[in-house]
Amino acid sequence: MKKLFLSFAVVAALMVVSCKEKTEDKVEDATEAVGDDMHEHMDNAGHAIDSTATEVGKRVDEAADDVKDATRNGAAKVEQEAKEVKNDMK
Repeated sequence: MKKLFLSFAVVAALMVVSCKEKTEDKVEDATEAVGDDMHEHMDNAGHAIDSTATEVGKRVDEAADDVKDATRNGAAKVEQEAKEVKNDMK
């Protein structure tokens, strides 16, 4: 982010200091390059965020399934123990 701001500052300084046509063309090219780099980095960041969100969602679903399975297993064990206690009481 610092590089981006420094690039804009350099571009702005060049635009103010020099009015030569060649310099203006160079400044314009530099500005376009900075814009292109910024666009590319933003796209990459967006893809990384999407990938991370997908992975987190998948892991949350897996954890929820694990909790459901553990709950079912625990309930089955409790029912079995209750039946054994009931049979022992007879």
